[in-house]
Amino acid sequence: MRDLVAGTGYLGKGQRWVARHGRWWGFGMIPALIALVLYAGALVALAFFAGDLAAWATPFADGWGSPWQGLLRGLFVALLFAGGLLLSVLTFTAVTLLIGDPFYEALSERVEETEGGAPPGPGLPLWRELWISLKDSVHVLVRAAGFGVLFFVLGFLPVVGQTVVPAIGFCVSGFFLTVELTSVAMQRRGIPVRERLRMLRGRKGLAVGFGTPLVLLFLVPFVAVFLMPGAVAGATLLVRDLTEDGREADEEEPREADGVTAAQPSGPPPARW
Repeated sequence: MRDLVAGTGYLGKGQRWVARHGRWWGFGMIPALIALVLYAGALVALAFFAGDLAAWATPFADGWGSPWQGLLRGLFVALLFAGGLLLSVLTFTAVTLLIGDPFYEALSERVEETEGGAPPGPGLPLWRELWISLKDSVHVLVRAAGFGVLFFVLGFLPVVGQTVVPAIGFCVSGFFLTVELTSVAMQRRGIPVRERLRMLRGRKGLAVGFGTPLVLLFLVPFVAVFLMPGAVAGATLLVRDLTEDGREADEEEPREADGVTAAQPSGPPPARW
């Protein structure tokens, strides 16, 4: 319970940070606005073709009488669109971070500088950083998609599928959303994606407390655009404490991610830009 409260607290701290630094808030909204236009078009298309997809996926119900055919296909459409919304929440963050990599790297670094200094980055060219971010995002999204398919199927269970399953689904989505948002600060430290997942699994309450409120808020149209800069700032603050708490005291050898030696969280403070 303490970690849940702490995770929500980091979300609030991030939003307060961008509120105090209005220029960075506007700067961080640019990639989110671009991604919002792309996702709005995709969701409109899904809503338009959802009925046809339901009919294609349930041919066995063609001969059913009223109201059973309509109920089955209506439930399919509702679950399909709900799944699309949840997938949009997860992939929106990944796509926005990919589009805005230079934006959010600068924002995250600035947050760290105001908190005592940012660790030096790996010094990679931009194209290399984008490639690593893309691979890491695909790795996380494949795992999240597996849970999404499972929850979609469980959604057909009576009562439980409409109550317990969505609640668990939001928590799982919140965990993976936290993994995505912390990727900026984690990548600067050279922490590979599997190690990020291990660290956050060790503090599930912290990750769920941070990400789940964002999942719910991101379902409200346009809210993601306004909250994204603060979400990156809050995730950066979370990573600073998580890496300090989770680092092995006797660790001597630096970690390596994709052939790049990791920068230690306790390294020198000069910023990379």
